[in-house]
Amino acid sequence: MAVSRKPAVAGMFYPSDKDELMTQIKTLLDISQPREIPENIIGLVSPHAGYIYSGSTAAYAYNTIKNKNYKTVIILSPSHREYFYGACIYSGDAYETPLGAVEIDKEMAIKLTAGSKYLFTGTKGHDDEHAVEVQIPFLQMVLTNFKIVPIVMGDQAPEVIKETAKQIASAADDNTLIVASSDLSHFNSKAEAAKLDALVEKRIIDFNFTQLQNDVENNRCEACGAGPIVAMMNAAEILGKNHSIILNRTDSGDTSGDNSRVVGYLSAAIYGK
Repeated sequence: MAVSRKPAVAGMFYPSDKDELMTQIKTLLDISQPREIPENIIGLVSPHAGYIYSGSTAAYAYNTIKNKNYKTVIILSPSHREYFYGACIYSGDAYETPLGAVEIDKEMAIKLTAGSKYLFTGTKGHDDEHAVEVQIPFLQMVLTNFKIVPIVMGDQAPEVIKETAKQIASAADDNTLIVASSDLSHFNSKAEAAKLDALVEKRIIDFNFTQLQNDVENNRCEACGAGPIVAMMNAAEILGKNHSIILNRTDSGDTSGDNSRVVGYLSAAIYGK
């Protein structure tokens, strides 16, 4: 009997009605057109807040892969609700959204966990985690015939990040996409958020994931998914794809009008030449 992870944040972070959700995502994609779309994209950075706040920024990323032929999408997520050591790949058969179920790539999961100290299969971190879930409806709107490998990082320790990157690089091929799900700074003034988020943007532009890791360790970075971003970029570099482009950067104040306590969002693409 198939085991599916049911939607946890439908009706909160995005609409629970299928038609309403499709209409919202289509509108977001229509109004969020990147100036440049590189070839050979292996990785995306995409935010994971409610669609009314970060959906447009996410749409810039997903427009770059529209109608591409990715067979597997690895989604790297921080864990917001549950701490555990290592990184957990969902052990069920599918993730469901109002747009339908997306199958888990079990073969890829086996490759990713083979010989690993820190990557394992199970359900830790997945039950209520929104950072994986909110990426999937966008993927369903821009891709066809794909499977996913949802990975929640319960611990963003350097050794977990490094091994996650190494395992992904050893298992991925040209039909694999890696999505790093992350928001940026949290609950600072708009001016302070701009300073903190500009530093993350610079690290991605410079393709300096080592320094981004240092920023986290020295409290210069508040991106909740910094570990997923570092792991994705590290894996891409191992695979010879070490170019980056920033697609969009915003914060919640741009939508809410409240600039006293904002959350930052950024989308980017990682690619090879």
